[in-house]
Amino acid sequence: MRPLIFLFSISVLFIACTEEKEHIAPAINDRDSVSMMTTYGVNTLISDSGMMKYRIITERWEVNTIKSPSRWEFMKGIFLQQYDKTFHVEACITADTAWYYDQLRLWHLRGRVRVRNVNGLFFTSEELYWDGMRHELYSNCFSRVVTPERTLQGTYFRSDEQMRHYIVTNSKGSFQSEDVEKKPEENKPNTPATPADTTKTAPPRQPASRHAATTQPQP
Repeated sequence: MRPLIFLFSISVLFIACTEEKEHIAPAINDRDSVSMMTTYGVNTLISDSGMMKYRIITERWEVNTIKSPSRWEFMKGIFLQQYDKTFHVEACITADTAWYYDQLRLWHLRGRVRVRNVNGLFFTSEELYWDGMRHELYSNCFSRVVTPERTLQGTYFRSDEQMRHYIVTNSKGSFQSEDVEKKPEENKPNTPATPADTTKTAPPRQPASRHAATTQPQP
């Protein structure tokens, strides 16, 4: 029996060794979140309605149309320039991470967000949304706005796209004195003087009596 068992073991081992097995990963289906395009070292211009509106500089740019909503992903940081109709720079934006939801026309910037525009405004925060549908920017994180005239900081920020009109709530900051108060003469109505005002003089002072000078003042 021992020789038979030995031969049977050898035959089973031989069959097992000669049997081929393929090591193949499962197929990728449509529900997987694989980027349709990944580009490195990007420096490109983006047009809007036939006009050059933006310049994007980034180390890595991914386009994903499978995720809902579809998006562009900038996981290695982004530098964004915005142009006006004459192709002059209106604003510069930088962030550590960014997502652009193309169907919603919504930018989501995260991590050391910096915005500087041609009016001298400098904005800093850890998060900023740019809604292209409503043409506004907003942030629910602590934000700081510095202009040549004032400095503001607060936990909520909302502005138009050009950052000319903005609000900062729950804020504190420093202002120039002209922003909060005016000189007394500026508060008076600007009315011309009448002839009576120009001719009227104060009555002459009467000399104090000797008795009044020697009396004690009343408390």
